[in-house]
Amino acid sequence: MNKTEYWNLIDKSKSYEDEQFEWLTAELSKRSINEIVDFEFIFQSYMNESYQSHLWGAAYLIMGGCSDDSFDYFRGWLISQGQEVYEKTLKDPEFLANYISDENLGDEAVPEYEEFLNVGFDAYALKKGRDPEEWDEKLYDEMLDLLSHRGLVDNTEIEFNWEDEDDLEEMFPALWEQFGEDPLG
Repeated sequence: MNKTEYWNLIDKSKSYEDEQFEWLTAELSKRSINEIVDFEFIFQSYMNESYQSHLWGAAYLIMGGCSDDSFDYFRGWLISQGQEVYEKTLKDPEFLANYISDENLGDEAVPEYEEFLNVGFDAYALKKGRDPEEWDEKLYDEMLDLLSHRGLVDNTEIEFNWEDEDDLEEMFPALWEQFGEDPLG
């Protein structure tokens, strides 16, 4: 699987709205182990790429706060929106001031999609005949080894270019106008 195929799958999954995660997991589990690992490698690469201070600041402003886990879920949501939204947001998080709406949030009150972080691993578990609802550390480590062999390295370093909400108001005037006084969280 290449990045074009990856984004095509994401786009197709969006038509399943509230069942996006379920459809994508089931669809991916029908593919080869190699394709599942490719999918996860690409997903994790985008998670690493989006681990940026300015994006975290935008998420913090939109939701009225943003923990480490919440930032992961936010980036999962962002990737689930498709290539165009992902790339526009990375280039300029102010794009989200006009993009975020009830339609784009679905049943969630905030732009977070925790389950989306598990698509690749759950599909891998299904392909291996395991129940993804039951944690299998050995299987998880097996997938991590496959990702590591492909060269995946976690991006865990971040240097913030903002300190508090006053900085965010200056950095993101459109987001501040939309969410500063009334964040989604």
